[in-house]
Amino acid sequence: MNFEMVMQELESLGKERTKKIYVSNGAHEPLFGVATGAMKPIAKKIKKNQPLAEELYNSGNYDAMYFAGVIADPKAMTAADFERWIDAAYFYMLSDYVVAVTLAETDIAQEVADKWIASGQELRMSAGWSCYCWLLGSRHDREFSENKLADMLETVGNTIHDSPERAKYAMNNFIYTVGVSYLPLHDKAVETAKAVGPVEVKRDKTKSKFLDASENIQKAANKGQLGFKRKYVRC
Repeated sequence: MNFEMVMQELESLGKERTKKIYVSNGAHEPLFGVATGAMKPIAKKIKKNQPLAEELYNSGNYDAMYFAGVIADPKAMTAADFERWIDAAYFYMLSDYVVAVTLAETDIAQEVADKWIASGQELRMSAGWSCYCWLLGSRHDREFSENKLADMLETVGNTIHDSPERAKYAMNNFIYTVGVSYLPLHDKAVETAKAVGPVEVKRDKTKSKFLDASENIQKAANKGQLGFKRKYVRC
């Protein structure tokens, strides 16, 4: 399938209700409103195709950009490619669920994510912390430096309340993911979560939301989910 064929297929799968949900979360035109599950049959036909993924991502159409992440070949992407992708990611569903997810399947994931976390830019920070969540939830504990992750927990504990709004979500999720998926630092993550307490996230036009990593780690522990690892990062 070529670019035009994929765009036609995506357009035919668009639903107005789904489109409204995406827009309410930050997406803007152009978009069709395609449910992610509806993309799977097209993805099975195409499998990995990096040149096509680049065309789709460059289109600026939200659904096409999301689908680009589904068929991308992460191993074929360079740090410069990920910089281009994060530059074009205009809201968190792209930064955290397309760019960060794709990055998490590469050997340069931590290097790039570290740079984004240190950038001070909201969506780059969000993508960087989210990437670590995808990594920790799918890779063996031995692939990480315990000291580095401990330092990152310290950073989150000291800065989360003053960080950009979207980064707060990803940082809170980092505490939770370390607590659940990285057993060597479970206790430290629990301590950090308790010290941080509820994290207020301000949202446009609606009331503030409060995030509580401590409560969620305990829920996961109660369900016997400690040590959880995904088989695949991307669906």
